[in-house]
Amino acid sequence: MSELVTKVADAVGIEADVASKAIGFMLAFLRKEGDDAAVEKMIAAIPGAAELADGASGGGGGILGALLGGGIMGLGQKLMSLGLGMGEITALAKQTMAVARQYAGDETVDAVIASVPGLSQFV
Repeated sequence: MSELVTKVADAVGIEADVASKAIGFMLAFLRKEGDDAAVEKMIAAIPGAAELADGASGGGGGILGALLGGGIMGLGQKLMSLGLGMGEITALAKQTMAVARQYAGDETVDAVIASVPGLSQFV
């Protein structure tokens, strides 16, 4: 289990396997929607993050995700499908970005957040 998953699971109060999937969804979303260079720099800096993102890329979001066309709403639907509520999703996003800042630095993480419309309200 990566330090990222452990820290986020403990801080949010969720099971490690749920945290692992949720972080993977979030990182895969950032790869798809964010600034390529900043996202890849951030993911490369966090031990275990690339594997989480790679494991979550692809897979659906179901009918609702298709109707919403992905984006932040599609990510929210995927996270809710894991049994997470809005408070847990917000805490997950904040904790993931806090750990990312430790490894990748404020400048890189701020560039990632700024490159995804609507993300700043969750982190």
